[in-house]
Amino acid sequence: MIGAHSADQVRAAERPALDAGMGAELMCRASYGLALTITRELRARRVRIYGARVTGLIGKGNNGGDGLWALAFLARRGVAVTAVLVDASAHAEGLAALLAAGGRAVHLAPDGSVPGGSTDDGAARLPLCTLTEARDECVRADVLIDAILGTGARGGLRGAAAGLVELLLRERSEGRGLPHVVACDIPSGVDPTTGEVTGPVLPAGITVTFAAAKTGLFLPPGAASAGRVEVIPIGVEGRLGEPVVRRLGAEDVSRLLPRPAAEGHKYTRGVLGVVAGSEEYPGAALLACAGALSAGAGMVRYFGPPSVAALINAALPEVVCHTGPELQGRVQAWVLGSGVSGKEQLDRCRQALSLGQPAVVDAGALDLVGERAEDRPELILTPHAGELARLLTRLGTERDRAEVEATAGASLREAVRLTGTTILLKGPHTLCHEPGGILFSQADGTPWLATAGSGDVLAGVLGALLAQGGVAPSSVGEMGDAGHWAATAALAAAVHGRAGRIASGEADGGRGHPISARDIANAVRFVWDAP
Repeated sequence: MIGAHSADQVRAAERPALDAGMGAELMCRASYGLALTITRELRARRVRIYGARVTGLIGKGNNGGDGLWALAFLARRGVAVTAVLVDASAHAEGLAALLAAGGRAVHLAPDGSVPGGSTDDGAARLPLCTLTEARDECVRADVLIDAILGTGARGGLRGAAAGLVELLLRERSEGRGLPHVVACDIPSGVDPTTGEVTGPVLPAGITVTFAAAKTGLFLPPGAASAGRVEVIPIGVEGRLGEPVVRRLGAEDVSRLLPRPAAEGHKYTRGVLGVVAGSEEYPGAALLACAGALSAGAGMVRYFGPPSVAALINAALPEVVCHTGPELQGRVQAWVLGSGVSGKEQLDRCRQALSLGQPAVVDAGALDLVGERAEDRPELILTPHAGELARLLTRLGTERDRAEVEATAGASLREAVRLTGTTILLKGPHTLCHEPGGILFSQADGTPWLATAGSGDVLAGVLGALLAQGGVAPSSVGEMGDAGHWAATAALAAAVHGRAGRIASGEADGGRGHPISARDIANAVRFVWDAP
């Protein structure tokens, strides 16, 4: 289980050590861990350490100090290092260590265009460089360190620093490529707590963060720029408290997946009711049922139009289909709304919601959820950003899709507060939250999952897990105040993401290939086999 903490939690954990005069020691541990990570990356990329080129974009304060000390460590290993100082001042001790180790440093001119000249930084007279010269210095490197803004910064990059990052982003967009970027603690411009982004951000391949993963590294949109997150312990971890955001890892997924008991039968395995699809969108029902069967439901009952039932019977004969207007038979959880249209299907959704049983509420059924009268965390809503924006607006908090995407964590929490339900917000980083619980963030998938019908499969997988009892409360107890329903939603997101990787070939080390929603549904069962 991976936990992430807010910037305030990390600062509070560091405060006793800083008050005791241990600031230099903490910086040494952080920067040494950063340098070791960069060394490993160079080796993984088959670049010799001696003579490799590493450039650091260095801001003021402790984040810049971490970058400077890391460059000094690398210089002593024979790496050709250059620090591009993007602020008028730099961490004095770190800069002195870099220069003493034989590293090179230049100041980015404040307006980015002064040719030649130098500046006195208190430790040495350093040459000024233009934006173009700084860009050229960066693109020549094997690794580029982003150590401009740290967790204490407010707002995004400004001035010449913003101009330099924009130049580098243009290089990438025009296909000229960039060196491997390693962010120091947090990609500059990403809020360390909310994940919200201000101004240009240089996407990192790796973020090396200290003491704990920051919540902003797990929350979109900032999470998209974090790359792989590596945490360097610095000796204050025992004072962090409970994480604010959690992520299920591979071992958690394997441990939490439901497995049948020797004495089990189809009813103890879980019976799922599905009200999905319509004459207009029959495939949604088929995909939801296929996902549920592949995720281990003991029995699936479908409720819907005869034409859709006939399609399901032809493709999935094990599904029991009912075409009458009333719900019937034993059901332990529901999938509602995927591809539904018309009064008859919506009436069936209303009937199911009135039963008080666990239910996945997707697509067309989202409009049936109103402002909270009481907490109903057993209802798990599965909107994408546009659907969440419409839900919030309908409940009096006006949002558009772009605003939800820019403030995903805050928008999700507000929707949970307004509805009293559990919500799984779909996206490359899937967020799951329930009333009174902490937030889960899963990033198990592949871009190939962005295909029509993928969300219908996810609804079926989640419904099957609910019908089988979901994540056991005893397991949730090991996660602190995580919450049974949000943990179950996170598990479904992890299964769906891993199925996408299996279907696309990425799980076997391939580069990935196009997949359909049926491919994803067929691959779900193999997640149970994965190590």
